[in-house]
Amino acid sequence: AVVMRVVDLFLAFPGLLLAIALAAALGPGAGNVVLALSVAGWTSYARLVRGETRRLRQREHVQAAVALGLPRRLVLWRHVLPLLAAPLAVQAAFGAAAAVLAESSLSFLGVGVPPPAPSWGSMLAEARGLVAEAPHLLLAPGLAITALVALLQMLGDALREWLDPRSADAS
Repeated sequence: AVVMRVVDLFLAFPGLLLAIALAAALGPGAGNVVLALSVAGWTSYARLVRGETRRLRQREHVQAAVALGLPRRLVLWRHVLPLLAAPLAVQAAFGAAAAVLAESSLSFLGVGVPPPAPSWGSMLAEARGLVAEAPHLLLAPGLAITALVALLQMLGDALREWLDPRSADAS
């Protein structure tokens, strides 16, 4: 219950705004960007794990393990955690797409990875003033961001369909 109240507190702020504030406060650097994005993005994983765990503890094999007197940590380790892998993999694919967009946004705003480190967001920011003379400078990183995010979203959808036992296509 305490962890979920902390999640609610983090969800009260827009994730990208929180990441911008943290990245600006921590200063430039790849490690600081990763930390800012992690602090802003962990809540979706926490909510997913809590909801799935509450659902999975009602399954018969988990209740049978509890009825047999297995310790809670063993029930969690052997019966619940393996079933959490599939939804977490799907969430990770969608989370990676969101992280690419967020990092590009942070770099575009100047609080992301500092130059000379390559970042599509900083490439877009540098090319913004040259749109009339060299639009391809905007096109290349913009298309790269779009393609990667679309690919990660499709990967998440494919994982969800493949890992969902209720899916008609699952074999």
